[in-house]
Amino acid sequence: MPDKNIDNSDLGALEARVDELIRTVSQLKTENSALRNQQDNLVNERAVLIEKTEQARTRIESMISRLRAMETRS
Repeated sequence: MPDKNIDNSDLGALEARVDELIRTVSQLKTENSALRNQQDNLVNERAVLIEKTEQARTRIESMISRLRAMETRS
């Protein structure tokens, strides 16, 4: 017949391990959510920067065209 103390000890260790796993899963879910939010923010920021870069490029190209037009008139 198995010793009840060993069974209780094994059960207690298993319970502690399950509790630890539950805490780890919860922590990972929180971290995953934060990382997804951070990724969304970075994707949005990148889109804004791409748009600003495109606007700057358009303005610079327009200025170059005007300068060339002024140069040919002279």
